[in-house]
Amino acid sequence: MVLVVVVVVAVLLAALLGLGAFAMRRRLIQRVGGTFDCSARLRVAALPGVPGLPVPDAGPDAPLPSGSAPAPSGSAVDNGGKGWLFGIARYNRDSVEWFRVFSYSPRPRRVLQRSRIEVLHRRTPVGQEELALLSGAVVLVCRHAGEPLELAMSEDALTGFLAWLEAAPPGQRVNVA
Repeated sequence: MVLVVVVVVAVLLAALLGLGAFAMRRRLIQRVGGTFDCSARLRVAALPGVPGLPVPDAGPDAPLPSGSAPAPSGSAVDNGGKGWLFGIARYNRDSVEWFRVFSYSPRPRRVLQRSRIEVLHRRTPVGQEELALLSGAVVLVCRHAGEPLELAMSEDALTGFLAWLEAAPPGQRVNVA
């Protein structure tokens, strides 16, 4: 009986330490400043004939947010909102470092260089994506170094992200839709 109590206490202590490590890691990432919640879909299917452009989740008649460019026509494949990873993004000079929320790694999972980010269009989450993303998120369809990428963030974070992209030093190209 004593062994069972010791094992239960050890398991609970390990779980608390694990949760504490998540909280401490997030605090350390945010300590530097310039962070925002940002989900990412790193593996995005591409439309035939349009290299690097992700397949839209909505049909051609789906409404787009104001200022959005429509996605090229083609057969859309609904992936059911799968592939999204919750994360925290942090501005670091001329790059954005993206960290997974549920990870113990102190290093960013992806580093997005400002000069290599190309914003293709923005859209609202549709279907199962609405459940997979934080409430009020806007999906930004991008290309980074030729690879398709989708980022989902709040309207406020999107405004800051686009302003950061446009504030590139003189001589750098800016690719904002």
